[in-house]
Amino acid sequence: MVTAIGFEGSANKLGVGIVKDGKILANCRRTYITPPGEGFLPRETAEHHQENIHAVMREAFAESGLSPRDIDVVCYTKGPGMGAPLLVCAIVARTCSKIWNKPIIGVNHCIGHIEMGRLITKAKNPTVLYVSGGNTQIIAYSRQRYRIFGETIDIAVGNCLDRFARVLKLSNAPSPGYNIEQAAKKGQKYLHLPYSVKGMDVSFSGILSYMEDKISELLKEYTPEDLCYSLQETVFAMLVEITERAMAHCGSEEVLIVGGVGCNLRLQEMMGVMCSERGAKLFASDERFCIDNGVMIAHAGALAYQSGARPEFEDSTITQRYRTDDVLVTWRDD
Repeated sequence: MVTAIGFEGSANKLGVGIVKDGKILANCRRTYITPPGEGFLPRETAEHHQENIHAVMREAFAESGLSPRDIDVVCYTKGPGMGAPLLVCAIVARTCSKIWNKPIIGVNHCIGHIEMGRLITKAKNPTVLYVSGGNTQIIAYSRQRYRIFGETIDIAVGNCLDRFARVLKLSNAPSPGYNIEQAAKKGQKYLHLPYSVKGMDVSFSGILSYMEDKISELLKEYTPEDLCYSLQETVFAMLVEITERAMAHCGSEEVLIVGGVGCNLRLQEMMGVMCSERGAKLFASDERFCIDNGVMIAHAGALAYQSGARPEFEDSTITQRYRTDDVLVTWRDD
């Protein structure tokens, strides 16, 4: 039985989680929220993490009822992500590893999402749609790697939604994507937008630029709610299309949606329709596990540790560019 603590801070979510043999004991989080119309920058985000990480760690230990002596392995997000925030969590994790005399494992952020999704939903071998503010990928497992079948060729779908929320000056609390989703529910008039699927890949920057450039004209004919509705319907249709194509290629009967955008109920609804037409099953979780969190890092690190991973302390670095398919998945043999 492995007890692991995980530190996540690749973007504006700071999380500390503790797991024991696949059981979640603590999942604590703080979010850096900026004023309407503004995004989050690396330095300010890192400062937020510095100011809050010790309190969040104490909260995680209190919630779990454990102490540092009960921890078997310290896990942290190695990448991908924003450099300065990643570094804050890595330094804290390295310090804990030294003080507690525990091994340390750097975890791929994307793998953390996938393994947490598999743990929570019990999906066996799904085609994975990973959608967040920083990443958009279609993934399937094969021969000890999570293979990327398709991805965005420019910005992530979450970034596209967040940036349009800034154009409309929507609140960043609890998140701009959530507020886009709520506004879209009131939209009634559909605006035809550029639909950009290129084989197995997607492109969102053109859609965003189109709406940014024409926003003044569009608001004369459409409400902000109409525009949120139109944007969601278009980009989610693109994601459903490439997911179905990947399923057909793999002969898959399961879809697992992970990442912060995976909380969106409209995306889940559209994907569910496609899955039902194919006789497939859809798996998704709620905001506790879709949105970046420390427990997903703890769980993925624990899996690696159980399968024999023992990295050198000198290797506990960070990298802003860390591909999902760079990771050797030693804990799966199916």
